[in-house]
Amino acid sequence: MYRWKLNGTEISPKSGSHYSLSGGNLRINHLNKDQDAGTYQCLASNSFGTIVSREASLTFAYLENFKTHRRSSVSVREGQGVVLLCGPPPHSGDLIFSWIFNEYPTFVKQDTRRFISQETGNLYIAKVEPSDVGNYTCVVTNTVTKTRVQGPPTPLVLRSDGVMGEYEPKIEVQFPEVVHVAKGSTIKLECFALGNPVPSINWRRADSVPFPRKVDMRKASGVLEIPYFQQEDAGTYECVAENSRGMNTVKGKLSFYAPPHLIEKPEDVQKLIDDSVAWECKATGKPKPSYRWMKNGESLESAEERIQVGNGVLSISRLTLSDTGMYQCVAGNKHGEVYSNAELRVIAVAPDFSHNQLRSQTLVKVGGDVLIECKPKMSPWGLISWRKGSEPLRESNRVSILHNGNLRIWNVTKSDASLYTCVASNLFGVASSTGSITVKEPTIITTQPSTLDVTVGESVVLPCQVSHDPSLELKFTWFFNEQLIHFGGHGGFFEKVGGHSAGDIMVRNIQLRHAGKYTCAVQTKVDSISIAVDLVVRGPPSPPTSIHVEEITDTKASLSWRPGPDNHSPITAYTIQARTPFSLGWQAVTTDPEVVGGHRLTAKVIDLSPWVEYEFRVLASNTIGTGEPSKPSKQARTKGTSPKVTPANVSGGGGSRSELVITWEPVPEEQQNGAGFGYVVAFRPHGATGWMQAAVPSPEASRYVFKNESIQPFSPFHVKVGVYNNEGEGPFGPVTTIYSAEEEPGRAPTRVRAKSLSASEIEVLWKALPWNASKKRVLGYELRYWSRSEREDTASVQRTVGNQTSTIIRGLKGSTTYYISVRAYNTAGTGPPSSTVNVTTKKPPPSQPPGKVMWNTSNSKIILNWEQVKALENESEVTGYKVLYKKNRHSRPNVMETNTTSVELALPTDEDYIIQIKPFGEGGEGSSSRQITIPRIPGPNAVGSASKVSTLSALSTIALSFTARTSL
Repeated sequence: MYRWKLNGTEISPKSGSHYSLSGGNLRINHLNKDQDAGTYQCLASNSFGTIVSREASLTFAYLENFKTHRRSSVSVREGQGVVLLCGPPPHSGDLIFSWIFNEYPTFVKQDTRRFISQETGNLYIAKVEPSDVGNYTCVVTNTVTKTRVQGPPTPLVLRSDGVMGEYEPKIEVQFPEVVHVAKGSTIKLECFALGNPVPSINWRRADSVPFPRKVDMRKASGVLEIPYFQQEDAGTYECVAENSRGMNTVKGKLSFYAPPHLIEKPEDVQKLIDDSVAWECKATGKPKPSYRWMKNGESLESAEERIQVGNGVLSISRLTLSDTGMYQCVAGNKHGEVYSNAELRVIAVAPDFSHNQLRSQTLVKVGGDVLIECKPKMSPWGLISWRKGSEPLRESNRVSILHNGNLRIWNVTKSDASLYTCVASNLFGVASSTGSITVKEPTIITTQPSTLDVTVGESVVLPCQVSHDPSLELKFTWFFNEQLIHFGGHGGFFEKVGGHSAGDIMVRNIQLRHAGKYTCAVQTKVDSISIAVDLVVRGPPSPPTSIHVEEITDTKASLSWRPGPDNHSPITAYTIQARTPFSLGWQAVTTDPEVVGGHRLTAKVIDLSPWVEYEFRVLASNTIGTGEPSKPSKQARTKGTSPKVTPANVSGGGGSRSELVITWEPVPEEQQNGAGFGYVVAFRPHGATGWMQAAVPSPEASRYVFKNESIQPFSPFHVKVGVYNNEGEGPFGPVTTIYSAEEEPGRAPTRVRAKSLSASEIEVLWKALPWNASKKRVLGYELRYWSRSEREDTASVQRTVGNQTSTIIRGLKGSTTYYISVRAYNTAGTGPPSSTVNVTTKKPPPSQPPGKVMWNTSNSKIILNWEQVKALENESEVTGYKVLYKKNRHSRPNVMETNTTSVELALPTDEDYIIQIKPFGEGGEGSSSRQITIPRIPGPNAVGSASKVSTLSALSTIALSFTARTSL
């Protein structure tokens, strides 16, 4: 059944009334603004109770006409700002404002100079221009009724007493100091200023937080629009109006609010008499919602002590049938209310065990305790009694019926084994349920607790032996330091080795991490017990800690440390290692004392290199072995001292005229002994007594050049190189002899001749230059050659060494003219070139290989025949042939030359022959025939075999697998 209320008063849809009901819907005919406006609420009822709907508000939109009297004209100066008032007529519902300029349909377009407020309807012109003169009419549109009305026109005229000068912005359109904005809604803030020049309008947040992307700043001039308003959008906003005359600002705060939203609702429940119920209702919202409860459409108060209402929670204790009904939680704040519904049914029933039967069998050990629960469903709660077998149960100091009806027996004996029946009764009936108690022997662990002592790498069995009731199944579980052991995991260290009544496990290849407490837990259906075994693992010591460099000199360092755990074996010695940026990893160092005993926690490291950064670490040893190293100490640099190592491989020579070039290998950084490292170069001519010296301050330097015009070419000097740093000077190295720079050869080779050897080779000959050991050495000769089509500056170069007076240039093109010049050279450079000679290479050798190669055998010989190769017009004539043969592809070939087209070879008896034939002429060797294979003739009678003839095509059936081999 449905009912409706208007403003809290129930409506009666009688016959003839303009109210009518259709199902639960209320229909109102012939609406009356004064009679029907208000707050409506629906009530729905049935035999279980009543609930009410949320409230709905009915309002009426309207828009009346403007008053018809005329409006006076507005007179302003050019450049002045003006506000034209709209003054909308009485209305209800949202409005939209626009302005007609002079005549419809010419509407005022908004821009940076003109603005229409949708809050007041007023038209604002920041700076009046002559084109603004005319009649302005305000047009108001109701967004609900869609009706539109026009106000009387307002004339705008210009004054004739001059033009308004420039002035700073004056903000005429402002938003309120505080604006409350609903969650998820769109808020529009208006801001516009009058001024000359026309002010610019900008927006910002007072906390300098940038606007999110949902705010379109391209549209934000006179209006800032923030869609889908959220909590993070709340804050103080600032409008800034600015022109060249100044700036003005206005601020306002946007406050976030949200109507209630339920996040936890009460659910329908069914309870027994004398039971209790507690419902909780939770809602979000800003401000924080308050709560009220209703029962069957009426407000529910804490009229009775058993009914408690507070902070969204409704609790009712000692339920009665009268508590049955429909309950509603209403969460609300000043922005709205939300409703949730739940039904409470309180029922009365006779005892019923159908859903809570006694356990059919309860197992318990001798000496144990047992609890049998009796939980029938009945309302109201009645009486509980127990029977043992067929007799009423007698309570004693061991047997007790608890206040909730459950049965508890302490210190169980074999005589307690029996059937037990729980009997429940109330006003509406009686019911019972039966179960049995079975008594078993207790489980006992026969293994005694112990401590086991093992060494790293050994294996050990941890025992867990038990006695138990043979009718019960055992389950063994092991724990290590209270963490369950998963057999098959843990790296395969743990393995079960016990039988049916034993839970022994083996720990293989024990490591230090396996030391600790092991617990064997034994469980049956009636009891569970456990035993612990402590496992002590002896191993190499753990790493020492707190490594400190107490004192450090140029070659010594004093160290201290703290011992790590000795892992149950006393520490006997410590080893110290060091690492530098120059060492290959960690290296053992010399200590004082030489052997650092296990009782010591300090040591002195000796024989260190000065001015080197060291890290130290310590390793501890005991009778079992050496442990892992400690963490490295902080880097410490030894103090500097004067250098002791001189450069190696002092040499030199060469360079330019009047120079003495001295070179050496730089001293490695780890041997420089200090900062400011450099070299002292000392030198003197042979026969002189005094030394000249020069300092080279760079430690990476490897070269020094002394230049003096008085130095004669290729003059010997005594040279030695010393070292120094900021701590002092070091020694000089041994004296060595170095020659000054020599002069390049001054003469050109003579009698240069060239002749072509083949299409790709030229032999060049010349007369050697005389060599003066004290002045201008000749180390060899440099040949430059280029073809007629190339430039001389791109010439190829070939050098000889020593007093050689001829050489062969290879890799040339056939039938090509080459130009050649020869120069002498030494370390100073090359001398003047000889006169240029030219020579033309011979024609290229024949490009066609010998064809139709045939062979046959006769007695102890092989006879080869082939067709004569004919040279092309641009190729050199064939003067003969080379037959290359070998017995396997890895051996060097034998060569036989002939000027005919046949040869005889000895018959192969041990291995096959591999043969190729090449033509040759004055242009060199031509293309080779394809590789052929002649099979060996096996057996001692091979010489007497019949002759055999085969062409190359027939041969392919014999030597097919050899034809792809690389040409010789």
